[in-house]
Amino acid sequence: QSPSVLESQDSLDLLDIMGNFYDDFSYNDTSNGTFLDYADAAPCHNQYCPLFQRVAPPFLAVTCAAAVLGTGALLVALAKRPQAWCWPQSRVLVAQLAVGTGLFAALLPPVAVGIRQGWQLGTGLCRLTQLLWHWSLFAQGLLVASGSCSTIWCCWDSRSRRLVVTVWLGALALAVPAALTSGTVAAPETSCLRRSVDVLSPLYLLYLALCLCLFLLLPAGLLAATLASPRLRAGWQPAVGASWLFFGLWAPYGVGLAGDFLLRAQLLQLTCGTFEHFDHALGLSEGLGVLHCCLAPATLLALQFC
Repeated sequence: QSPSVLESQDSLDLLDIMGNFYDDFSYNDTSNGTFLDYADAAPCHNQYCPLFQRVAPPFLAVTCAAAVLGTGALLVALAKRPQAWCWPQSRVLVAQLAVGTGLFAALLPPVAVGIRQGWQLGTGLCRLTQLLWHWSLFAQGLLVASGSCSTIWCCWDSRSRRLVVTVWLGALALAVPAALTSGTVAAPETSCLRRSVDVLSPLYLLYLALCLCLFLLLPAGLLAATLASPRLRAGWQPAVGASWLFFGLWAPYGVGLAGDFLLRAQLLQLTCGTFEHFDHALGLSEGLGVLHCCLAPATLLALQFC
């Protein structure tokens, strides 16, 4: 349980102000950036929320436009120049990665509008957005992992077709906890929240564990296996490393989620300085992860063709 905080028109729960693209700006009266410290109720001044609400929409709009152009160019190149394909993995794998980044990018405009004007689409569409957002992330992570440690994508046969179904259905199932833990809140404006349940609830703990497995444990395990296996090391090429850009960009956010949990669960000391710096770090780490939807297609496009 979060410690109780004195309520006033000029104060916020610092635990609630931290988080992600949806809940960093969504609580009462962020105009003056004044919050309470849990340790001694001294005023904390943090300007992250108003800064986020100004910067995030244009950032998401530019990222979405770049992602659409890059993903479209990659798909056209895959279709029009099959003879130039020089990566020993099936074009189907990269096409699926492009679909994953395209799905992710398609969600950025409603998120940007929701940040700027308030979420007007209701709780159901809020949860659907979270489901699709995490579905694309889990699918891309599983695709990159399978392409890094297996040759199953080298040919399009019954095994690879079964793997396609398994990856996408498995990723959808893994994304369900993210949808169930999300919801809407009415502060000055209605906002779509990534976490609308207690931080210690089993559902949120499951969601957190899945994200940490995807962003941290899975790439760490694959990297260790690659270093230990000469066969896997021999299969690495620049294009394979380029697909790992996904893990490289999202790993800092995985670390941020772990730190967020420790702070919310009061396992780390709560001070003004902790909160004033952490919410900026967490927001920047998620922004870095979002860049994968435009950087990954551009990098793959640059490296895949001889």
